[in-house]
Amino acid sequence: MGARFSARPRASWVATTRGIVLPDADPEAISEGLFWGAFINTGQTCAALKRLYVHEDIYDEVCHAHTNVASAMPMGVGTEEANVLGPLQNKAQFDIVASLVSAAKAAGGRVLLDGNPDPEQVGFFYPTTLIADLDHDNPLVREEQFGPALPIVKYSSIDEAVGYANDLDVGLGSSIWTSDPDKGKELARRIQAGTVWINKHGAIDPRVPFGGVKHSGFGLEFGIEGLKAVAAPKVISS
Repeated sequence: MGARFSARPRASWVATTRGIVLPDADPEAISEGLFWGAFINTGQTCAALKRLYVHEDIYDEVCHAHTNVASAMPMGVGTEEANVLGPLQNKAQFDIVASLVSAAKAAGGRVLLDGNPDPEQVGFFYPTTLIADLDHDNPLVREEQFGPALPIVKYSSIDEAVGYANDLDVGLGSSIWTSDPDKGKELARRIQAGTVWINKHGAIDPRVPFGGVKHSGFGLEFGIEGLKAVAAPKVISS
């Protein structure tokens, strides 16, 4: 069964979830949903958005809107009520995120937000980080950062976006962002993932089965299908 939370370092794992922003999406309208899809629990959930593909027609607008929302979300100790983001669970995971971000910057990634932790801050607080203009093969795109660093990749055609999304050997979840939900549902059929959300990301309901395809997770949890996955039928015949 796939767990929704983990404290294990995961640098060798591939990024399991992704989002695709279609050219008809409203950058301002989707920006807060994108933020929480990626940064809930400071990015430390398996279903959190780990890589974002945005159509070239609205790429700059999405980057701008997403940065505005992310920069307004305070991070700090949980005893201070205003903070909405907390630390990473351990130093090993902090180092993984820092390493992936450093490699992304060295490869020419454009830092939209932060990317430089404060060495004087006590605790494993890695600042909310957005990095644009990365290639699909960059480690921050392909590996499981499991922290508050989101890579943003530009695409030119729907076929290219689908190819990017399906390129890895995992498929836990995906999201499609569009002003036309019917178009989103049509595209969802082409995405290799256990769950595809339309205009939201990571929404889990215990009544609905949740699990991945390819090498993502083991079986299903939640819903009738999830109950069946942890049970075995017993027949008594007389």
